[in-house]
Amino acid sequence: MAKNSLFAILLRSPWWISFVIAIAIVAACSALLPKEIWPFAALGAAPIFIIGCMAAWRQFKAPSSAKVEAIRAEAAAMSWKQFASALEAAWASEGQSVQHITDRAADLRLEKSGTATLVSARRWKAATHGVEPLRELNDAVVRLKTQYGVYVVLQGTLSETARAYAKEHGLLLLEGDALAAMLLKSKPKSRPNNT
Repeated sequence: MAKNSLFAILLRSPWWISFVIAIAIVAACSALLPKEIWPFAALGAAPIFIIGCMAAWRQFKAPSSAKVEAIRAEAAAMSWKQFASALEAAWASEGQSVQHITDRAADLRLEKSGTATLVSARRWKAATHGVEPLRELNDAVVRLKTQYGVYVVLQGTLSETARAYAKEHGLLLLEGDALAAMLLKSKPKSRPNNT
């Protein structure tokens, strides 16, 4: 799906917007078209209604903004060893085998179903993220014959040049809400006390 297509925009928007648009289409069809054909024309609202259902499901499953901010603050206070362990636990919960590697450009190697990914996460607290660490990660992906590279950003800003480089070379950027949601997976679920 194209990033700026109507459906992609609606998936990123609050779920209720899709429902309002679908209702407006049905109302316009019933008001403007003859009785015999308006129900068939109104079926054109079905894809938008389905997108609204998908957006509602995603938003229902997404962590609250308070949880996202709390996990970001917690991660920002972690040492590198703690942060790497949290990442490892999150990926392991997804069935990835995680291996620490000693490479200047990458910190972790993930493997699942024969697909290998290098992760560069050591600069997660950097104030700015430029092209150079991404270039090093891309070189390591080629040199170590892996399929993907992931660059982790918790704080700071990633330059537009760096974003363009990542897109051009197929590097994944793990940042923002996606990083927070992943880190939440590594947290043990609290269980109620039965005393």
